Amino acid sequence: MTMLGLNAKRWLQLGATLCALTAAAATAAPPPAEVFFKPSDVGEAHLSPSGRWLAVTTRLKGQERLGLAVVDLSPGGKSKQIAQFNDADIGNVHWQDDGRLLFSSSDLADGSGLRRAAWGLFGIDIEGKRIRQYVKRQGGLAPSEGLFAEMLQWNHTLATVPHPQADGPNEDVLLAEMVLDDTGLRLPVRLNTRTGVSRAAGFTLPPNCVGWISDSNADARVAFTRKKDVHAAYWRAPGSSEWIKLYEDTLLKQPFEIVGVDDVGGLFVAERRGPEGYQVLTRYDFKTRAPEPKALIATPGYDVDAELIVQPGGKLLGVRATVDGETTVWFDAKMKAFQATVDARFPGRVNRIKCRRCGEADMTALVWSYSDHEPGELWVHQSAAAAGTPAWRAVSRVRPSVDPAQMASLDLQRIKARDGRDLPVWVTRSDAAQGPLPTVVLLHGGPWVRGNEWRWQGMAQFLASRGYLVIEPEFRGSTGYGEAHFTAGWKQWGQAMQDDVADALLWARKQGLANDKACVAGASYGGYSTLMGLVKHPELYRCGVAWLAVADLDLFIQGSWLVDDDVSDVARKFSLPDLIGDPVKDAAMIAANSPFKQAARIKAPLLLAYGESDLRVPLAHGTRLRDALKDAGNPPEWVVYAHEAHGFTKLANQLDFAKRLEAFLAKHLAKP
Repeated sequence: MTMLGLNAKRWLQLGATLCALTAAAATAAPPPAEVFFKPSDVGEAHLSPSGRWLAVTTRLKGQERLGLAVVDLSPGGKSKQIAQFNDADIGNVHWQDDGRLLFSSSDLADGSGLRRAAWGLFGIDIEGKRIRQYVKRQGGLAPSEGLFAEMLQWNHTLATVPHPQADGPNEDVLLAEMVLDDTGLRLPVRLNTRTGVSRAAGFTLPPNCVGWISDSNADARVAFTRKKDVHAAYWRAPGSSEWIKLYEDTLLKQPFEIVGVDDVGGLFVAERRGPEGYQVLTRYDFKTRAPEPKALIATPGYDVDAELIVQPGGKLLGVRATVDGETTVWFDAKMKAFQATVDARFPGRVNRIKCRRCGEADMTALVWSYSDHEPGELWVHQSAAAAGTPAWRAVSRVRPSVDPAQMASLDLQRIKARDGRDLPVWVTRSDAAQGPLPTVVLLHGGPWVRGNEWRWQGMAQFLASRGYLVIEPEFRGSTGYGEAHFTAGWKQWGQAMQDDVADALLWARKQGLANDKACVAGASYGGYSTLMGLVKHPELYRCGVAWLAVADLDLFIQGSWLVDDDVSDVARKFSLPDLIGDPVKDAAMIAANSPFKQAARIKAPLLLAYGESDLRVPLAHGTRLRDALKDAGNPPEWVVYAHEAHGFTKLANQLDFAKRLEAFLAKHLAKP
C-alpha cells in the first residue's frame, strides 16, 4: 500500500526561488484584472496515439475563440491550425487515430445563460481537411462544408473513442444518447465516422441506466442505474453478456465509489475506512463480492480522489491522486524514475505526465507543469529524439500574461474548529506581505464539493494582488476530507458550517496573519454562507459580497411553480431533506437560517450580484433579499448581468464584477 500525505508545500521549500519571486513582487504594480479573469490561451493538449503529433486548442494570432492546432513533433516538424469557428470554441478533443481527430464546440465568449447544452460532434484530419459533422449543435449553426445529410440529433454526446487497432483505421466510436425526459437515462450508440452511419452499440445495458464506464475498446464494463432514490451499479466481465449487481442503495449510502476499469477484467473502487471515513483505492474482489482489504493507495487526511493511468492493452501504470495538490503514484518502475527526473527539472511544481509508449526507449511524454504562482507550462519530452534535436521542447504557457513573480503563495493549514473537528483552511498571501493584513474570507460553492487544491486560482490571486489575505475554509459538509467531515455538515447550513467559517478567521487573527478588518465573500452556497456570516457573526465582518447566492432557503428546498429552476424533484424529495432540512419537520430551523427571513439582522454593507438567466439559483432569490434589505433600511449594492446563468462567463461581465468587488472592498476595508 502506498501512503501519501501533505506534499505540495514541502516542495516549495526551495528558498532561492521564492526569494526571487518575493523581491520582484515587492516592486511591481498589481496586474490589471484582465490578467486574472480573461480566458487562458491554451485549453487542451493531447498526444496522438503514436506520439508523433500534438493537438492543442489555443487562441492563435489574437483570436478570441479557441481553435484547433496540430504540432508535428518529428524533426523539423511544423505546427498548423486546422480548425477554427467564428461562433464557437473548440474543445473535448480526442485522437481517433494518428491521422484524425474528433472534437465538439461550445460558446465560451457569450454569457453562461446562452451557452448551448449540446456542442455537436465533428471530425477532421491532421491536414485540416475532410471536416465532417456527425451531431447537430443545439440551437447553433453547422459549418458549411462536408456535412453528412443525416446528422444525429444534438442529444448525442461522445462517450468513448477506442484505442486504435493494429489491423486498420479506427472508424467506430461510442456515443451516449440522452433520453429527453426527466429520467436521466443514457442509451449507447455506435457511430462509424467514415460513413456517418449509426447502429446499435453491440451490448445491452440494465434497465434505468443513467451512465456507464467503458474499457479502452469502448465496451461497457460498469453500468449505473437509478429509479427514484435507488441507485445501483452493475459489472460485466470481458467476453460476458451478464450484468452482475455490485451494490444497490440510496444516493447517500452507497458502500463504495467506482473509480475505473482496466482492459483485463480489473475493477478499481474507492472505499471509506477508519473512524474519519477516508477513501482508499483498492481492487474489487469478484470472489468475495467486496473491495479487497489491501489498499493500493491511501491518502491520510484526504479521500484518495484517484484517476487511473491505464496503458493501451490493459496495464495499470499508475494512479493520480489529490492530497493538498495533485500527485502521481507510478506502479511502473521506469515511469516512477521518469517522474523523478521531471520533478527535478521543474522543482516546486506539480508535474502531470501523459505519455505514449510510456517508459519505453522511444517514449513521448507531455508534461503540464504548474504551481500556485504559475498557471501552467506545457513541455514535450522525446526519449528517442533524433541527433541534434533537443529531448525537451517547450510548447506553450497556459496564461502568458501571468507574471509568476507577482503572484501569491497558497498554503493549506489544518486547524481545530471550536468543537475539535479538524478543519482544513487554505491561505493565500502575497510573498511581499508583512504583518497582519486586511482579510477576505472566500467561501466555496456546492457546498458538497472540495473547494480548492494547490494550484493557481484567479479570484484568490486577484484579491491577494490587491493587498488582502485570502482564507478559504473547507467547512464541514465539504467533500474530499473523509465521510465524517462530509456528514458533519448535514442539516448544518447557517449553524456548525457557519461556525467553521468564523473559526477560520479567528485562527488567522490569532496567528497574526489577519488584522481586524475583514469582509466575507462567496458564490452560490458560498454566497449563502456570506449572508449568514453577516447574520450570525456581525462582529467579525465589515462587509459582505455575495453573488449567485441562495437567499431564500424555503424556495431552494421546496421550489415554487412561480419560479423556474433546475433543482430536480428527486433531489428535493430524497436528498435535500437529509442534507439541508425537511421542509415540514425542520421548518423552524430552516426559517432561522434563511437570509431572506433574517434580512433585518444584516447591518453590514453588502454587494449582491446575480445572473438574469440562472436556473440553479434563480434571480428571485436576489430580488426577494434585496427588497427585504430595503425594507429593513439597509439597501445593498445591486447588479444583475443579462444572459448569465450560474457563473459569469462573458469577459466584460467578469471584469465589471471584479472592478465592483475591488472598489467595494477598498471602500470598506480601508477605514481605520
